Amino acid sequence: TNLVTAIADARLDSIPLICITGQVPASMIGTDAFQEVDTYGISIPITKHNYLVRHIEELPQVMSDAFRIAQSGRPGPVWIDIPKDVQTAVFEIETQPAMAEKAAAPAFSEESIRDAAAMINAAKRPVLYLGGGVINAPARVRELAEKAQLPTTMTLMALGMLPKAHPLSLGMLGMHGVRSTNYILQEADLLIVLGARFDDRAIGKTEQFCPNAKIIHVDIDRAELGKIKQPHVAIQADVDDVLAQLIPLVEAQPRAEWHQLVADLQREFPCPIPKACDPLSHYGLINAVAACVDDNAIITTDVGQHQMWTAQAYPLNRPRQWLTSGGLGTMGFGLPAAIGAALANPDRKVLCFSGDGSLMMNIQEMATASENQLDVKIILMNNEALGLVHQQQSLFYEQGVFAATYPGKINFMQIAAGFGLETCDLNNEADPQASLQEIINRPGPALIHVRIDAEEKVYPMVPPGAANTEMVGE
Repeated sequence: TNLVTAIADARLDSIPLICITGQVPASMIGTDAFQEVDTYGISIPITKHNYLVRHIEELPQVMSDAFRIAQSGRPGPVWIDIPKDVQTAVFEIETQPAMAEKAAAPAFSEESIRDAAAMINAAKRPVLYLGGGVINAPARVRELAEKAQLPTTMTLMALGMLPKAHPLSLGMLGMHGVRSTNYILQEADLLIVLGARFDDRAIGKTEQFCPNAKIIHVDIDRAELGKIKQPHVAIQADVDDVLAQLIPLVEAQPRAEWHQLVADLQREFPCPIPKACDPLSHYGLINAVAACVDDNAIITTDVGQHQMWTAQAYPLNRPRQWLTSGGLGTMGFGLPAAIGAALANPDRKVLCFSGDGSLMMNIQEMATASENQLDVKIILMNNEALGLVHQQQSLFYEQGVFAATYPGKINFMQIAAGFGLETCDLNNEADPQASLQEIINRPGPALIHVRIDAEEKVYPMVPPGAANTEMVGE
């Protein structure tokens, strides 16, 4: 049952996952035996497919099928539940199942590609809107954007698909996105949506999102096409396959007038994020950490204010540089994700931005990082509060803040040291920037602690139920 949240997270963020769990002996299933749980039934709504393996002979084919299903179409989790007696059974495999390969992506019509190209070529104010589904098509996404000179916005899950400083990058849209980007989208006459699902945190009030824009929507999952916004051209296919045929038909255009309007809106609604590297402030800490590493570093976050601040400020410049929980918004995601990233990429720095609330959700995983001496640095923004909950309550509940702060001080430094991590409290350092650089350069796991004012807010912000142009805050 501890896996349920992780699997639901993977399902919403389209992460291929194979989950193998133990079950009571097959003969005892349905008897409420000790530690029996209907994991098969629990997992049905949150998996692509699930299996209860009652006979050992089924297992080789189940494993092959599971890997194929998890990777095919829209990726997602597959759960395999194996009773105890099946786990201990022995048999000889007569025929090894074929290696699992992804099923072919859906075919699409040439007419739909021609229609999409014609719409792009005719558009005066097009915007490219990227979601997490473009992760395997970075080169062609950039080629399309640059050839057609398309201002490009990204969801939380797509950050890094264009470098932060790229002249076509509009940054993140939505609830805590770039204010000017939300206004630019309102001026668009064409929205080219690749691998995104129009989630509520990105588009705000549906009927007021891009009201004057025609929509081209490309997604591997047919269920997403027309679910929230009705597209004028809908293509169910792999994004990379579509772009391979679309790009040759798209005309190179300067779109000078559109870029001038974009620049005007960016000046009218400037980004308030400071560039200074003050390690003792929230944005300053993120800038300071970024200054200590290069683009090879992998960035993970937990969920909360620190996640949004990092998404806003960190210079994410490449695909797969950024791992975060989007659809489910799961506190406790960051440290396990960082550990997985470090195991898969032992030559890269892995930085996990976390908050005091989120870190406590999976704090025991410090033991895993320590045992394996993984080069994971936890950047802990400690405001002694559940920051986003505190923010919502203080803004919209007449200052009625409750169950969102920690009245006692938790000594994270001692906890981390007890797990064998190196520690650094930047609030107690004479030269915080130098101390930050030194501990990040040091191999092995470490906790870097910074105290943040609980009254700091994530701005700008689209209030619940509001349109993206109704942002509040700085």
